[in-house]
Amino acid sequence: MEKIKYILEKYKKIIIIFLGIFIILIILICLFSNNKESDLLENIEIKEEIDNLNNATENNEQKSEVKKVKVDIKGFVKKPGVYELSSEDRVSDAIKKAGDLSENANTEYLNLSRKLTDEMVIIVYSNDEISKFKETDKEVIYIEKECKCPDNENNACINEKDVVNTIKNNQTNSNTSNNSTNKTESTNSVISINTATLEELMTLNGIGESKAKLIIEYRESNGGFKSIDEIKNIKGIGDSVYSKIKEHIKL
Repeated sequence: MEKIKYILEKYKKIIIIFLGIFIILIILICLFSNNKESDLLENIEIKEEIDNLNNATENNEQKSEVKKVKVDIKGFVKKPGVYELSSEDRVSDAIKKAGDLSENANTEYLNLSRKLTDEMVIIVYSNDEISKFKETDKEVIYIEKECKCPDNENNACINEKDVVNTIKNNQTNSNTSNNSTNKTESTNSVISINTATLEELMTLNGIGESKAKLIIEYRESNGGFKSIDEIKNIKGIGDSVYSKIKEHIKL
């Protein structure tokens, strides 16, 4: 015990200094930990507030974008009339709202995926009306210019270019079929290369407008053809073309 007392007395000041330093370190560590925890909690709270604000903003934007609209549905639907729908709905949704398509309805010229707008007019045509649009040039231009068919504005029409392209394709196919028929009919008859008109010459297999014009120019400049094989003097008419038409031409 005496030794311990002696040591304590001898190193009393040093022991007090170390204890003081130790206590100070403990206090600093506790303060640092508390501050760090407080900062962490504060950061979490701030992040939650930011997330809440973002969510609220997104919800408000969605609410402002989605609104009620009224559309007028006419034509070949089961229940024509004015209906209230959402601005996120499509033309197809409006048609369903009107009881769906009626018999003989045709949606070929309608964009069923188009989003609805307020005061929109949707007209569903019949097969007969679509056939008339395709057959009549006047109505084709009407659709191309204003997408109106016939006197009512139809906001559900396909893009004007798409309508025109569809009609042109149909007309091209029809014209190709008619030209093919004309060519077939012409091969069963014989025409005079000295008197045939431009249109008659063009009915020959392999003879287009340019070659037909050259045939007429040649016969006018040379006083007519003296033999049918003389037609090979025309530019672009060689043995292959001549073999196709020689049975169907005469002087």
